[in-house]
Amino acid sequence: MKKIITLVLVSALGGIFTLGAYKLLLEEDKALVVTSAKSEPAFLPTSNLNNLINTGETPDFTSAAENTVNAVVHVKNVTMSSGQMTFQDFFYGRRSQHPQVGTGSGVIINADGYIITNNHVIKNAQELSVTLNNNKTYEAELIGADAKTDIALLKIDADNDLPYVTFADSDNAKVGEWVLAVGNPFNLTSTVTAGIISAKSRDLSGASTQSFIQTDAAVNPGNSGGALVNTNGELVGINTAITSQTGSYIGYSFAVPSNIARKVIEDIMEYGNVQNGILGIQGGALNSAVAEQLDISETEGVYIDSVVEDSGADKAGLQKGDIIKEIDHIKVSKFSDLTGHLSAKRPNDVVNLKLSRDGKLKTVAVTLAKNETFTMPLIGRIKNTKSSDLKKYGVKNGVKIVQLNDEYADYWRNNGVDTGCIITSINDVKVNSVEDVQKVLKNRSTYEALRIELINSNGEKERYNFR
Repeated sequence: MKKIITLVLVSALGGIFTLGAYKLLLEEDKALVVTSAKSEPAFLPTSNLNNLINTGETPDFTSAAENTVNAVVHVKNVTMSSGQMTFQDFFYGRRSQHPQVGTGSGVIINADGYIITNNHVIKNAQELSVTLNNNKTYEAELIGADAKTDIALLKIDADNDLPYVTFADSDNAKVGEWVLAVGNPFNLTSTVTAGIISAKSRDLSGASTQSFIQTDAAVNPGNSGGALVNTNGELVGINTAITSQTGSYIGYSFAVPSNIARKVIEDIMEYGNVQNGILGIQGGALNSAVAEQLDISETEGVYIDSVVEDSGADKAGLQKGDIIKEIDHIKVSKFSDLTGHLSAKRPNDVVNLKLSRDGKLKTVAVTLAKNETFTMPLIGRIKNTKSSDLKKYGVKNGVKIVQLNDEYADYWRNNGVDTGCIITSINDVKVNSVEDVQKVLKNRSTYEALRIELINSNGEKERYNFR
């Protein structure tokens, strides 16, 4: 028994000795994480960022910002608005007029004090003033405005030459390019925000009448009319709109491209109004559904459904079924690509179109014409007449109906009125051109009847009254 106990003790001691030697001499020393590890924050301290960012590859906005803030101004617009009627107003039969102040931004575009802004910033202004970045305030004169593009031109008289921003070619701006928005949001003067160009040729109207540059630079109320510049400090666009359910910035902002803005203000300065060059087609953008409906294989481009008589497109030989793929080497994938480029053109300018016709590509030069068509309420599309049109019906003036309003086409045809008929007067005013028609309709009171005198298909004079 003693031998057995002695053997067990010796074995136990041998095991303890062996294990101790292994721990001391052979096993690696490991720290216990639970007790020795430091708790690190989930974010990186600011001091460590320089180790992670290659500063040589990041954009430097400082120069562009410094140059632009001095050329962006604060625009103040005083309008008279009718407030809520008081008892005294009701008793004396009057309506109180109260001054209402609106603010926005503007961009100085030359040393003489010409300033570009949005039409909606200065609309209905009784008084206009401009405050520069040096806090000097000047009265401003409205030179002209264009509601369609939402661009207006102001002028101030300063003692010295003013800092200004030069125009960039917005056609060369690229999606993904860095841009700065400079303006006065919420009356916070000289505010600079940065973002990228998110998209081009954006149309918010749904009627392919707009062609905005979309950015994710923060733009808020008060930024309207301010500058969108590239990293060189050159003007890429005029900040104009945001889309938001709250009225404040949520990630999308839109600017009128600089090429369009520049063309509009040059027209205002030279002609007093905007000169629009018209291609002379009707159609729409292609997609899978439209292509299937038309039984064609192409899903990109603008499909020509009809060509306006005597237009530049007509004279250049464009045809129904042609698909416009490019204009002046700019890809056309939607209608706003086309209208956006044309908005920067004037009558008699020449554009080069790449067309797909029967599956073959061809290039055609088209001379843009002055707008001679207009869509008239109730009637449809009208255009200026030629001498042969007037001679046919034995009249001395008028405009020709070239397409009837779809909703009222049956009514007109049942009364002997069709395409080719001549409208001679509207509201007792003789009309000789589309411009005359537009002027009469613009001056017409909301409650005034629409009186139309025309020559029907039988050459008979008829009068119509619409309320």
